[in-house]
Amino acid sequence: MEEKTKIVFVGTGSMGQCAHLKNYVLIPDCEVVAICEIKKQLASKVSQRYGIKNTYEKFSDMIEKEQFDAIVASQPFTRHLIVLKEILKVRKPVFIEKPLAGSVETGEKIIQEIKKSGTWVMVGYHKRNDPAVIYAKQKIEQFKKTNELGKMRYIRITMPPGDWIAGGFRGLIKTDEKVALEYDSIPQDMDKKTFEKYLSFVNYYIHQVNLMRFFLGESYSVKYADKSEVLMVIESVSHITGVIEMAPYTTSNDWQEKVVVCFEKGFVEIYLPAPLVSNRCGNVKIYRDVPEPLTIIPHLPPVSAMYQQALNFVQSVRGKAQPACLADEALEDLKIAQQYIKFLTCS
Repeated sequence: MEEKTKIVFVGTGSMGQCAHLKNYVLIPDCEVVAICEIKKQLASKVSQRYGIKNTYEKFSDMIEKEQFDAIVASQPFTRHLIVLKEILKVRKPVFIEKPLAGSVETGEKIIQEIKKSGTWVMVGYHKRNDPAVIYAKQKIEQFKKTNELGKMRYIRITMPPGDWIAGGFRGLIKTDEKVALEYDSIPQDMDKKTFEKYLSFVNYYIHQVNLMRFFLGESYSVKYADKSEVLMVIESVSHITGVIEMAPYTTSNDWQEKVVVCFEKGFVEIYLPAPLVSNRCGNVKIYRDVPEPLTIIPHLPPVSAMYQQALNFVQSVRGKAQPACLADEALEDLKIAQQYIKFLTCS
């Protein structure tokens, strides 16, 4: 019988607890052996809730005393370089939240640190792990290979702002402890106002930037950005057009994210749930007009993307899967965001 994969956590704030820790403790092949949390009271309460034996305030103390296989570092993305410089020294696989960094400049420095370490970093694009996305991707690749629906022509991703939490923070443990954190530096090619606009975009829409490449299966570049900040138009290297609709409207207690991948004679439509929803994945609808009009709606397992993401990381550490998205590709997302901001801010 194989030993469990031993994971340590660096940071157990809101996302650390509710997006990640609560999923890792449910994986049969995984054991969370320790957490490193600068807030002592929070560390104590979280460890009690989830049955974790050891807590540490300093990462150096944890690596000195613990035996582990990988690290989950749920930290603000604007301090990823600071955090990764330290934890990559142990040369273990690392999971971080999206995006890779707060700028292309910082992202490139992170890539250099990863290469020096000889290990790998998985970036938390959880939507890639949604069973609906996995199913849709397989079908899209099948249609591209067989040409049964003709050529791929167009991709539209729509994500209006809404209730992304969907009750996912129920049970969140909080304390009133105050801590001072150090953050990565502002990139040299942006003033403060432009940098804040960039951060806002990558914080909220980098998932869609990443999904566009995932479904295209190739790289792309930005061709247009409207000044109302609703629409971004892209073109892939093989001249497929795509759009990301960012805020055509808003919803108060709903989440209405949708992807449509169009071929000449049909389409694949994916509806994605709120990011922190539990025990539920997205839905897929396939319409094909050949050899006769037909709509296919598969039944998918009631598994959340966040749980599937945790499972993917553990299985990748064990050598039984490939990480859903590595740091090298995540850097490309930051470059797309940079292109978008340049279009948006040019006079």
